[in-house]
Formats: sequence, C-alpha cells, structure tokens
Amino acid sequence: MTIKVKWPLKIDRTILIWYMRDLNNAKDRKTFRINVEYDHVYKLVWSPDSKAILGFKATDNSIEVYRLERKDGSFTSYGRSITFPRAHENDDVISLDIACNGRFIMSASNKTELIIWDIRGNVLEQLNTFTMSNYCAKITPCGRFVGVSGYAPDVKFWEVKFGKTGNYEKTVKAFDLVGHNAGVWDFAFDQDASHCVTVCKDGYWRLFDINIDYARGESPRCLLTGEYESKAVSPLIALSNSAHVIAIACGSNIHFFSGLDGKLDMTIENVFVDHTMSIAFDSLGLQLYVAGDRQVRVFHNITGYIVGIKVANEKLKDKKTTAATQERLKKQIKEYESFIAQIYF
Repeated sequence: MTIKVKWPLKIDRTILIWYMRDLNNAKDRKTFRINVEYDHVYKLVWSPDSKAILGFKATDNSIEVYRLERKDGSFTSYGRSITFPRAHENDDVISLDIACNGRFIMSASNKTELIIWDIRGNVLEQLNTFTMSNYCAKITPCGRFVGVSGYAPDVKFWEVKFGKTGNYEKTVKAFDLVGHNAGVWDFAFDQDASHCVTVCKDGYWRLFDINIDYARGESPRCLLTGEYESKAVSPLIALSNSAHVIAIACGSNIHFFSGLDGKLDMTIENVFVDHTMSIAFDSLGLQLYVAGDRQVRVFHNITGYIVGIKVANEKLKDKKTTAATQERLKKQIKEYESFIAQIYF
C-alpha cells in the first residue's frame, strides 16, 4: 500500500542534528534534539564556527539563535542565545543565510524585501529587490555578495561592504546574471564562488563564470546551457564543489548533468512520494543530500566520478604535467573506476 504524503506535513517543533560519523551505521544513528517552544522553524543555517544554529520561526516571524555546547565531539546542551526583532511581517520567508566570515546575516521574503542583519540582530540594510516576487536568495560562499532571483528573468547580486576595521559601510549593486526568458526558480554556487548555476521556468539551466571584477566593468559569462524536464513543481538546483556536476530536483526525480559539456548523465526517479524540499552536495562533491517526505536521503555522486575521470585523462595529455602529477592522476583514475565498478557491478 502506498500512501501519498500531502502538505502540510506534521510539525513536531523540533530540530534534529545528525552526526556525519554515524550515517553509515543504520542501526545506531545518533542525533541531538532541539525543542522549539510554542513555534516551529522552517529555515535553518549553521553559524560559521558550528557553535550555533540560526532558525526562522514561523509564528513569531523572527530569527532565533540557538547556542550549542559540545564535549568530546558530541553536543551536550543548547540554549536560546538571541531572538532578532520581528521581520517580514505578514510575508513568508524564502531564504535565511549567514556569511562565511560571520559578518552579516541575510533574510528574504516572498515579496521583494531583503534584509541584511548584523550578528546581534540589528538591521544594516533593507533592500527592495524589484523582482516582483522573490523565489530564492543566497550569500556567496566567499561571504562577499548576496544574490536573489524571482519572477524577473535575471539573478541580481549586491556586494555587502565592510571597512578595514570590520565596520559595515554599505550594500551596493554589483552585477546581474542574464539570458533566461522567465523567472529563475533557484541558483547555486561551487565551493570558491567562481561559478553559479541557475534553473528557470523556461525549462533551461545555465552555468555562469562569476569570477569577475565588476568594478572594472567585467560581466559574468554563460559557459553552458542545458534543458531539463520541467514540471508543475518548482525545481531545485545544486552545483558540486568543482562545478563539474549540476543536479536538478524536479518533482520526485533528480537529474545529473555534466558541468563539462552540459549533457544529461543520469536520472534517479521517484526519490520521494512527494516533491523534493532541499538539495545540496557535500563539501567534497562526493555525495548529494536530498530532503523530502520527512526524510534525508544520501546518494553517491556517480556523475562526479565519471567527469573526474575525463578531467584527469585530459590533464594527462598535457606534456607539461610533472611525473608526480601524472602518477597522482593515474591513481585517482584507478580509484574512481574501481568505485564505479563496485556501484554498478
């Protein structure tokens, strides 16, 4: 018997932290539980030092910080540290993020409001994104820019500027990602924020080079364009750490594309009964984490291994490659081929 899960799911007012070291132990996966009193949290983000979790509370319309205590590699207790002033009144919050340097926090509503906060809950800047409706907002992994997409066909970026002493100065418009013909549902970055991938209502995704100096007039370049199977549910997109793999979750299916030529490599069907709620690669690009149906599922990034073999073989053709590098590349190819063989055979 198959039961279709319908939204809204049961809200149990808890946050669960899973220990990565226990993921392979199906019988004893340890978790740490945080109870959210008289409310529930639907946006979560870790602080850069992993000593706190920030969550946006649905009923109270505010950001709350939970400070975590750790001993011998495990969390022992938690406490509410700071509750920010109410924000985005009567609007749904679609994004919550914190800069990798901890200098600022960003929240965005489903209308056109985007707020830049300091870590104490003071508003540094309140922006009108002029997207007609925000769909997604994120801080680049370098902690320098804030990007937002929405009903408009462009992804807009602002630079959040700080002085040499760490004091906030201003937020200025930096650049746009252009080329889509409709609203952009989602976007994601690689590890060093040199690339950004976007997925649009028009049924196409685009990979951009954003490693630019916009102050000197440089503009982002579109490197690849691909087509995905568009459905009624808005898709989500993820980019691996090296920008070699693009993953798109559309409905209950996940599609893996090569970041070298844009071709579809594989599709995993019926991952969830209902649609996917969140998608992200791990920091090494070896695994893909997918959330939905009150579950988190982890998949090997097989496309990443296949593309990695192609990249290594191309590097071996370079006559300038040193003997030590060639040896390392050959070893990497052998390891990747062995891993793929174990999965398929």
